[in-house]
Amino acid sequence: MFSTRSVGRVCSLGVRARAIPHARALATVRDAPLDKKVEMSNWEKGNYINYKKMSENLSIVRGRLNRPLTYAEKILYSHLDDPHGQDIERGVSYLKLRPDRVACQDATAQMAILQFMSAGMPSVATPTTVHCDHLIEAQIGGDKDLARAQEINKEVYDFLSSSCAKYNIGFWRPGSGIIHQIVLENYAFPGGLMIGTDSHTPNAGGLGMAAIGVGGADAVDVMANLPWELKAPKVIGVKLTGELSGWTAPKDIILKVAGILTVKGGTGAIIEYHGPGVSSLSCTGMGTICNMGAEIGATTSLFPYNDRMYDYLKATKRQAIGDFAREYNSELHEDEGAEYDQLIELNLSELEPHINGPFTPDLATPISKFKDAVEANKWPEELKVGLIGSCTNSSYEDMSRAASIATDAMNHGVKAKSVFTVTPGSEQIRATIERDGQLKTLEEFGGIILANACGPCIGQWDRRDVKKGEANSIISSYNRNFTGRNDANPATHAFVTSPDLVVAMTLAGTLKFNPLTDPLKDKDGKEFMLSAPTGDGLPARGYDPGRDTYQAPPADRNMVEVKVSPSSDRLQILEPFQAWDGKDALDIPILIKAQGKTTTDHISMAGPWLKYRGHLDNISNNMLIGAINAANGEANKVKNFQTGEVDAVPATAREYKKHGIKWVVIGDWNYGEGSSREHAALEPRHLGGLAIITRSFARIHETNLKKQGMLPLTFSDPADYDKINPDDKVDVMCTELAVGKPLTMRVHPKDGKTWECKLSHTFNEGQIEWFKNGSALNTMAKKNA
Repeated sequence: MFSTRSVGRVCSLGVRARAIPHARALATVRDAPLDKKVEMSNWEKGNYINYKKMSENLSIVRGRLNRPLTYAEKILYSHLDDPHGQDIERGVSYLKLRPDRVACQDATAQMAILQFMSAGMPSVATPTTVHCDHLIEAQIGGDKDLARAQEINKEVYDFLSSSCAKYNIGFWRPGSGIIHQIVLENYAFPGGLMIGTDSHTPNAGGLGMAAIGVGGADAVDVMANLPWELKAPKVIGVKLTGELSGWTAPKDIILKVAGILTVKGGTGAIIEYHGPGVSSLSCTGMGTICNMGAEIGATTSLFPYNDRMYDYLKATKRQAIGDFAREYNSELHEDEGAEYDQLIELNLSELEPHINGPFTPDLATPISKFKDAVEANKWPEELKVGLIGSCTNSSYEDMSRAASIATDAMNHGVKAKSVFTVTPGSEQIRATIERDGQLKTLEEFGGIILANACGPCIGQWDRRDVKKGEANSIISSYNRNFTGRNDANPATHAFVTSPDLVVAMTLAGTLKFNPLTDPLKDKDGKEFMLSAPTGDGLPARGYDPGRDTYQAPPADRNMVEVKVSPSSDRLQILEPFQAWDGKDALDIPILIKAQGKTTTDHISMAGPWLKYRGHLDNISNNMLIGAINAANGEANKVKNFQTGEVDAVPATAREYKKHGIKWVVIGDWNYGEGSSREHAALEPRHLGGLAIITRSFARIHETNLKKQGMLPLTFSDPADYDKINPDDKVDVMCTELAVGKPLTMRVHPKDGKTWECKLSHTFNEGQIEWFKNGSALNTMAKKNA
């Protein structure tokens, strides 16, 4: 069991600040009954928040563990499928959970729904929504880009609309906004557990929800009324003291934490923020912090329930939820004396604004040192583009603060020097900032208003101001900045920061500008200093919902027909994968030995490939085309061991598959980090792969591979990665697969002596059945037969 010994602090930014007293006395669970019928969302009927069941589950677990619980543990354990019998050990046990909700974005929803259809059920068993945000390319501006996307993607949108209507799923049409913003505005609630088919699902932690990014196969399980399995996360505590002020924004908290923990430091853990400093943050600011927690590999991030969340629920017409949460409040924060596996302390009063990047979101530099870093690293000084918005930073507060800086600049007669884009996170945000004037201000400043969608953040950007291969710098308020992610140009230096600094640096047109210390020149050539940004956390006049973009499932769904054309090149009905043949895999080739960082962007690129998300065979033509081959230092060039010819990775895999030859991939550290693209696991399975063998895996990708019937294996001795040559053949002893025991791999060098190494894995009994049956979906169908 988990030891209650305290783990020491790993970071401190100054002395402890005074505690900020609570503004209101909040009720406890004992003050009122919890069997009220409070609906989870204004958009649905009959789906109620079940605090009573959560409380009962927690009582059972408390009696078993007899120790204080963190808030993260409270949420997970209150959603256990079997609180009496579930083995519970942080970092070890596999928890079977019953989430309250499922959310899917349009790119991943296609495959999730196609898989759900094969389960043969008439309706989803868990409240589910689909959000159209990923397939809209930023080109010239919001409405025109939206209209273009609706024409290009009509077939996909028709499929999603009809399948949602058929299977009782809420459907948010194109233009409604980014999934995570819509969830925060309409579906997130304190103490809830949600899974979403996007890695930035943790955004809902800003409303006290444990919201976890998963693959589509996990979503299918929950949609089909199966418990969802998660390895019990460790819990990293981040204690906040002090208070933000001036140019420092909530984004700077996660930028700093990313620098401390790195892109893999949160793997297998939930980041739990707590302490008196929490009170100074807006609900949407907390959402920003939780959103970007995906960049440190965290299972999710969350904040305890507080008055700022209540105010947001009230502003978004969900006061009944806020009142109900107050009655359950004693379980909506950590217990006194709860222990964390790791503890970080941040004094917000001393925290500097940060800029992270380029090429990785954990290279954190405080603004006071950024100018020197630009010079020392010879990063391109000229700032080509500044981009604000996205699912991470598009709140009313973000836009208000950005507009205050723009207003200050225009009062001095100056506007943006760099190209400047604005992405509203939702139709509600767009309509509200249009009504209240921020949108007009940002346009007058030079802003191009993009559609309410992901856009450049995920590579949906038809960028034309630089040529591919041309070194340049951009800065955004997004969450992720891996090489080529935003514009498919590997020479673009992408930096991530708060919207405040994006606007300031866009105004200056250079990375070597620090608004805290450096003056600008007004229209007359006189120097002036920008004032620190200001902005309201919530709109004084309430939110304007804007255009109606929601489609509710019809009352009678029997006559609804799901639209999939047999000749489509974008949608394809799935065929089940073959079951394991029960034998060891002998003398099989290494398709590629991937060198260095191999994210899901490298394994299954986004951008133009997004249109094939519903067609497995077509999208498989992008498999591993971004991975660097250790044999030659190049991408998408591997040698076919049969012919000796060098060809693209997918083409070579197809040749092996045609001849009935299984293959493996060798990977480096944290293989599969980044967006939770299920296709990065589906494609190697579809093209005949058996195993992905690495030094370590990102959590979601490892689970996704298991779901598709593949073997995600890690070198028991990571140094064995260096001993393997790309042209070696291997024997993978699949018959040795057993819980808690390593497998043997024999390596046959082209010239040299055969040697053996051990491969570790994290399979449990149920997951081994997935492998034997060919996939988790096959296992589900077998049980339903």
